[in-house]
Amino acid sequence: MKYQNKWERLFSLVLGLLVAIIPIRAQYHGDNSKIEIGYGVGPMFTLTDLGGTVGIGRTFLKDLNVQRAKVSTSAYLSVHPSEWFSLRVTATLGGVAADDTDAPNTGGAESFRYKRNLHFRSRIQEVQAALEFYPFTFFVRSSEFNGKIRPYVVGGVGLFHFNPEVKDVDGRWVKTHELRLEGQGFAEYPNSKPYQLIQTNLMSGAGFKFYVNNSMCVGAEVLYRKLMTDHLDDASQNYYINPVYFDQYLTPDQAQQARRLYYRGTYSYATNRPYTELDGRGDPTENDSYFTTTIRVLETGHAR
Repeated sequence: MKYQNKWERLFSLVLGLLVAIIPIRAQYHGDNSKIEIGYGVGPMFTLTDLGGTVGIGRTFLKDLNVQRAKVSTSAYLSVHPSEWFSLRVTATLGGVAADDTDAPNTGGAESFRYKRNLHFRSRIQEVQAALEFYPFTFFVRSSEFNGKIRPYVVGGVGLFHFNPEVKDVDGRWVKTHELRLEGQGFAEYPNSKPYQLIQTNLMSGAGFKFYVNNSMCVGAEVLYRKLMTDHLDDASQNYYINPVYFDQYLTPDQAQQARRLYYRGTYSYATNRPYTELDGRGDPTENDSYFTTTIRVLETGHAR
Protein backbone atom coordinates (compact mmCIF):
# COMPACT_ATOMS: atom_id res chain seq x y z
CA MET A 1 0.00 0.00 0.00
CA LYS A 2 2.92 2.35 0.73
CA TYR A 3 4.24 2.00 -2.83
CA GLN A 4 0.78 2.36 -4.33
CA ASN A 5 0.15 5.63 -2.47
CA LYS A 6 3.51 7.06 -3.55
CA TRP A 7 2.83 6.09 -7.15
CA GLU A 8 -0.68 7.53 -7.17
CA ARG A 9 0.62 10.86 -5.85
CA LEU A 10 3.38 10.97 -8.48
CA PHE A 11 1.06 10.06 -11.32
CA SER A 12 -1.62 12.50 -10.22
CA LEU A 13 0.97 15.28 -10.09
CA VAL A 14 2.29 14.61 -13.61
CA LEU A 15 -1.16 14.13 -15.12
CA GLY A 16 -2.47 17.22 -13.34
CA LEU A 17 0.34 19.35 -14.74
CA LEU A 18 -0.30 18.10 -18.27
CA VAL A 19 -4.04 18.60 -18.02
CA ALA A 20 -3.47 22.13 -16.72
CA ILE A 21 -1.08 22.94 -19.56
CA ILE A 22 -3.05 21.48 -22.46
CA PRO A 23 -5.98 23.97 -22.52
CA ILE A 24 -3.54 26.90 -22.62
CA ARG A 25 -3.11 28.06 -26.21
CA ALA A 26 0.53 28.52 -27.18
CA GLN A 27 1.83 31.95 -28.20
CA TYR A 28 3.50 32.08 -31.62
CA HIS A 29 6.61 33.80 -32.90
CA GLY A 30 9.91 32.84 -34.52
CA ASP A 31 10.93 29.46 -35.93
CA ASN A 32 12.43 27.61 -32.93
CA SER A 33 11.35 26.10 -29.61
CA LYS A 34 8.16 24.62 -31.02
CA ILE A 35 5.91 22.91 -28.50
CA GLU A 36 3.04 20.43 -28.89
CA ILE A 37 0.39 19.57 -26.34
CA GLY A 38 -2.52 17.18 -26.72
CA TYR A 39 -4.36 13.96 -26.00
CA GLY A 40 -4.42 10.43 -27.38
CA VAL A 41 -6.77 7.46 -27.18
CA GLY A 42 -6.60 3.88 -28.38
CA PRO A 43 -6.43 0.20 -27.39
CA MET A 44 -3.83 -1.25 -25.02
CA PHE A 45 -2.75 -4.86 -25.58
CA THR A 46 -0.60 -7.21 -23.52
CA LEU A 47 1.60 -10.24 -24.17
CA THR A 48 2.13 -12.42 -21.09
CA ASP A 49 2.29 -16.12 -20.21
CA LEU A 50 -1.50 -16.39 -20.32
CA GLY A 51 -3.86 -16.94 -23.26
CA GLY A 52 -2.39 -17.15 -26.73
CA THR A 53 -3.19 -18.95 -29.97
CA VAL A 54 -2.60 -22.35 -31.58
CA GLY A 55 0.68 -24.15 -30.92
CA ILE A 56 3.68 -23.43 -28.73
CA GLY A 57 3.70 -19.99 -27.14
CA ARG A 58 5.88 -17.41 -28.84
CA THR A 59 7.02 -13.90 -28.09
CA PHE A 60 5.54 -10.79 -29.64
CA LEU A 61 2.43 -10.78 -31.87
CA LYS A 62 1.91 -14.50 -32.52
CA ASP A 63 0.01 -15.00 -29.24
CA LEU A 64 -1.84 -11.69 -29.17
CA ASN A 65 -5.50 -11.99 -28.05
CA VAL A 66 -7.08 -8.86 -29.55
CA GLN A 67 -10.40 -9.39 -27.75
CA ARG A 68 -8.72 -8.60 -24.40
CA ALA A 69 -7.70 -5.08 -25.43
CA LYS A 70 -8.51 -2.24 -23.02
CA VAL A 71 -8.95 1.47 -23.71
CA SER A 72 -5.98 3.72 -22.90
CA THR A 73 -5.83 7.51 -22.78
CA SER A 74 -2.73 9.71 -22.80
CA ALA A 75 -1.74 13.34 -22.35
CA TYR A 76 1.36 14.71 -24.12
CA LEU A 77 3.74 17.61 -23.81
CA SER A 78 6.52 17.83 -26.46
CA VAL A 79 9.30 20.35 -27.01
CA HIS A 80 11.02 20.61 -30.44
CA PRO A 81 14.51 22.12 -30.09
CA SER A 82 14.94 21.26 -33.78
CA GLU A 83 12.72 20.33 -36.73
CA TRP A 84 14.10 16.78 -36.79
CA PHE A 85 13.66 15.72 -33.15
CA SER A 86 11.58 16.47 -30.09
CA LEU A 87 11.55 15.63 -26.39
CA ARG A 88 8.26 14.58 -24.88
CA VAL A 89 6.66 13.65 -21.56
CA THR A 90 3.53 11.47 -21.51
CA ALA A 91 1.07 10.30 -18.87
CA THR A 92 -1.04 7.25 -19.74
CA LEU A 93 -3.97 5.47 -18.11
CA GLY A 94 -4.96 2.05 -19.43
CA GLY A 95 -5.52 -1.58 -18.61
CA VAL A 96 -4.36 -5.06 -19.56
CA ALA A 97 -5.93 -8.52 -19.34
CA ALA A 98 -5.36 -12.08 -20.49
CA ASP A 99 -7.21 -15.37 -20.08
CA ASP A 100 -6.20 -18.96 -20.79
CA THR A 101 -9.70 -19.71 -22.06
CA ASP A 102 -8.76 -17.72 -25.18
CA ALA A 103 -6.35 -20.50 -26.18
CA PRO A 104 -8.25 -22.54 -28.80
CA ASN A 105 -7.59 -26.05 -27.33
CA THR A 106 -7.34 -27.84 -30.68
CA GLY A 107 -5.26 -30.65 -29.22
CA GLY A 108 -1.85 -29.08 -29.82
CA ALA A 109 0.66 -27.50 -27.50
CA GLU A 110 -1.82 -24.73 -26.62
CA SER A 111 -3.98 -27.29 -24.75
CA PHE A 112 -1.72 -26.90 -21.73
CA ARG A 113 -2.53 -23.21 -21.50
CA TYR A 114 -6.25 -23.82 -21.97
CA LYS A 115 -6.31 -26.43 -19.18
CA ARG A 116 -4.15 -24.27 -16.92
CA ASN A 117 -7.20 -21.95 -16.78
CA LEU A 118 -5.48 -18.86 -15.37
CA HIS A 119 -6.53 -15.27 -16.03
CA PHE A 120 -5.77 -11.76 -14.81
CA ARG A 121 -6.46 -8.08 -15.29
CA SER A 122 -4.67 -4.93 -14.12
CA ARG A 123 -4.90 -1.18 -14.44
CA ILE A 124 -1.84 0.53 -15.88
CA GLN A 125 -0.69 3.99 -14.81
CA GLU A 126 2.40 5.22 -16.61
CA VAL A 127 4.64 8.24 -17.09
CA GLN A 128 7.25 8.36 -19.89
CA ALA A 129 10.14 10.45 -21.13
CA ALA A 130 10.94 9.91 -24.81
CA LEU A 131 12.72 11.21 -27.89
CA GLU A 132 10.90 11.53 -31.23
CA PHE A 133 13.13 11.45 -34.34
CA TYR A 134 11.90 12.56 -37.78
CA PRO A 135 14.14 10.76 -40.31
CA PHE A 136 12.76 12.37 -43.48
CA THR A 137 13.18 15.83 -42.03
CA PHE A 138 16.77 15.00 -41.10
CA PHE A 139 17.88 13.07 -44.19
CA VAL A 140 15.60 13.89 -47.12
CA ARG A 141 14.60 17.52 -46.61
CA SER A 142 11.54 16.70 -48.74
CA SER A 143 8.87 19.36 -48.83
CA GLU A 144 6.22 16.65 -48.67
CA PHE A 145 7.48 15.16 -45.40
CA ASN A 146 8.63 18.46 -43.95
CA GLY A 147 5.19 19.89 -44.65
CA LYS A 148 1.92 18.20 -43.77
CA ILE A 149 3.08 14.58 -43.27
CA ARG A 150 5.88 13.73 -40.86
CA PRO A 151 6.71 10.08 -40.01
CA TYR A 152 8.77 9.52 -36.88
CA VAL A 153 10.29 6.87 -34.64
CA VAL A 154 10.20 7.18 -30.87
CA GLY A 155 12.07 5.62 -27.96
CA GLY A 156 12.47 6.24 -24.26
CA VAL A 157 11.90 5.01 -20.71
CA GLY A 158 8.80 4.75 -18.59
CA LEU A 159 7.71 4.22 -15.01
CA PHE A 160 4.46 2.32 -14.54
CA HIS A 161 2.25 0.95 -11.79
CA PHE A 162 0.27 -2.29 -12.04
CA ASN A 163 -1.58 -4.52 -9.58
CA PRO A 164 -2.78 -7.90 -10.95
CA GLU A 165 -6.24 -9.16 -10.04
CA VAL A 166 -8.07 -12.45 -10.56
CA LYS A 167 -11.73 -13.32 -10.14
CA ASP A 168 -12.57 -15.39 -7.07
CA VAL A 169 -15.29 -18.05 -6.95
CA ASP A 170 -17.83 -15.50 -5.68
CA GLY A 171 -17.21 -13.20 -8.66
CA ARG A 172 -15.14 -10.61 -6.75
CA TRP A 173 -11.86 -9.41 -8.26
CA VAL A 174 -8.99 -10.03 -5.85
CA LYS A 175 -5.55 -8.39 -5.89
CA THR A 176 -3.02 -11.23 -5.81
CA HIS A 177 0.24 -9.44 -5.01
CA GLU A 178 -0.09 -9.87 -1.24
CA LEU A 179 -1.25 -13.50 -1.59
CA ARG A 180 2.16 -14.56 -3.00
CA LEU A 181 0.62 -17.32 -5.10
CA GLU A 182 4.01 -18.54 -6.34
CA GLY A 183 5.66 -18.51 -2.93
CA GLN A 184 7.34 -15.12 -3.35
CA GLY A 185 9.55 -14.66 -0.30
CA PHE A 186 8.92 -18.18 1.03
CA ALA A 187 12.15 -19.82 2.23
CA GLU A 188 11.08 -23.08 0.57
CA TYR A 189 11.08 -21.39 -2.88
CA PRO A 190 14.25 -19.28 -3.07
CA ASN A 191 13.87 -18.76 -6.84
CA SER A 192 10.53 -17.02 -6.36
CA LYS A 193 11.42 -13.45 -5.45
CA PRO A 194 9.02 -10.72 -4.26
CA TYR A 195 8.28 -8.11 -6.92
CA GLN A 196 7.39 -4.44 -6.78
CA LEU A 197 4.20 -2.97 -8.24
CA ILE A 198 6.13 0.02 -9.62
CA GLN A 199 8.46 -0.97 -12.45
CA THR A 200 10.43 0.60 -15.28
CA ASN A 201 10.04 -0.18 -18.96
CA LEU A 202 11.83 0.54 -22.21
CA MET A 203 9.56 1.72 -24.97
CA SER A 204 9.96 2.07 -28.72
CA GLY A 205 7.62 2.68 -31.60
CA ALA A 206 6.76 4.59 -34.73
CA GLY A 207 4.04 6.89 -35.99
CA PHE A 208 3.20 9.83 -38.18
CA LYS A 209 1.73 13.30 -37.85
CA PHE A 210 -0.49 15.09 -40.32
CA TYR A 211 -0.46 18.84 -39.87
CA VAL A 212 -3.97 20.13 -40.51
CA ASN A 213 -2.73 23.70 -40.22
CA ASN A 214 -0.01 25.66 -38.43
CA SER A 215 -1.59 25.15 -35.04
CA MET A 216 -2.97 21.59 -35.11
CA CYS A 217 -1.91 18.10 -36.15
CA VAL A 218 -3.42 14.62 -35.90
CA GLY A 219 -1.61 11.34 -36.07
CA ALA A 220 -1.25 7.72 -35.01
CA GLU A 221 1.48 5.68 -33.39
CA VAL A 222 2.24 2.17 -32.14
CA LEU A 223 4.27 2.09 -28.92
CA TYR A 224 5.74 -1.13 -27.52
CA ARG A 225 6.89 -1.50 -23.89
CA LYS A 226 9.56 -4.03 -22.97
CA LEU A 227 9.14 -4.77 -19.27
CA MET A 228 11.76 -5.65 -16.67
CA THR A 229 9.31 -8.01 -14.93
CA ASP A 230 7.54 -11.27 -15.70
CA HIS A 231 4.87 -10.65 -13.06
CA LEU A 232 2.45 -8.38 -14.91
CA ASP A 233 0.00 -11.31 -14.95
CA ASP A 234 1.24 -12.72 -11.58
CA ALA A 235 2.23 -15.95 -13.36
CA SER A 236 5.94 -16.59 -13.85
CA GLN A 237 7.38 -19.69 -12.20
CA ASN A 238 7.41 -23.10 -13.92
CA TYR A 239 5.87 -24.85 -10.91
CA TYR A 240 2.96 -24.77 -8.49
CA ILE A 241 3.97 -24.47 -4.86
CA ASN A 242 2.78 -26.82 -2.15
CA PRO A 243 -0.25 -24.99 -0.67
CA VAL A 244 0.60 -26.03 2.91
CA TYR A 245 3.09 -23.14 2.98
CA PHE A 246 0.35 -20.55 2.60
CA ASP A 247 -0.64 -21.31 6.19
CA GLN A 248 2.90 -20.52 7.39
CA TYR A 249 3.33 -17.17 5.66
CA LEU A 250 -0.17 -15.69 5.31
CA THR A 251 -3.04 -14.82 7.60
CA PRO A 252 -5.76 -17.48 7.85
CA ASP A 253 -8.09 -15.54 5.54
CA GLN A 254 -5.32 -14.91 3.01
CA ALA A 255 -4.21 -18.55 3.12
CA GLN A 256 -7.74 -19.76 2.43
CA GLN A 257 -8.07 -17.39 -0.50
CA ALA A 258 -4.62 -18.25 -1.87
CA ARG A 259 -5.51 -21.95 -1.89
CA ARG A 260 -8.50 -21.16 -4.11
CA LEU A 261 -6.58 -18.95 -6.52
CA TYR A 262 -3.04 -20.31 -6.94
CA TYR A 263 -4.25 -23.33 -8.95
CA ARG A 264 -7.37 -23.28 -11.12
CA GLY A 265 -6.42 -25.92 -13.64
CA THR A 266 -8.68 -28.47 -15.31
CA TYR A 267 -5.95 -31.06 -15.96
CA SER A 268 -6.84 -34.73 -15.99
CA TYR A 269 -4.47 -35.64 -13.15
CA ALA A 270 -5.28 -35.28 -9.48
CA THR A 271 -5.95 -31.69 -8.51
CA ASN A 272 -4.83 -32.27 -4.93
CA ARG A 273 -1.17 -32.50 -6.09
CA PRO A 274 -0.45 -29.56 -8.45
CA TYR A 275 3.15 -29.30 -7.22
CA THR A 276 6.50 -28.96 -8.98
CA GLU A 277 6.37 -32.33 -10.72
CA LEU A 278 3.29 -31.25 -12.66
CA ASP A 279 2.86 -28.62 -15.38
CA GLY A 280 3.99 -25.14 -14.34
CA ARG A 281 2.17 -21.84 -14.00
CA GLY A 282 4.39 -19.74 -16.27
CA ASP A 283 7.68 -19.29 -18.09
CA PRO A 284 10.29 -17.33 -16.10
CA THR A 285 12.61 -17.05 -19.14
CA GLU A 286 10.48 -14.42 -20.91
CA ASN A 287 9.34 -11.10 -19.45
CA ASP A 288 5.89 -9.68 -20.10
CA SER A 289 5.11 -6.69 -22.31
CA TYR A 290 2.30 -4.40 -23.40
CA PHE A 291 1.76 -1.93 -26.20
CA THR A 292 -0.67 0.71 -27.42
CA THR A 293 -2.05 1.84 -30.75
CA THR A 294 -3.01 5.48 -30.31
CA ILE A 295 -4.77 8.20 -32.27
CA ARG A 296 -3.36 11.57 -31.24
CA VAL A 297 -4.60 15.15 -31.54
CA LEU A 298 -2.01 17.84 -30.81
CA GLU A 299 -1.96 21.61 -30.71
CA THR A 300 1.31 22.98 -31.99
CA GLY A 301 2.99 26.33 -31.83
CA HIS A 302 6.10 28.19 -30.65
CA ALA A 303 6.90 29.08 -27.07
CA ARG A 304 6.98 32.75 -26.33
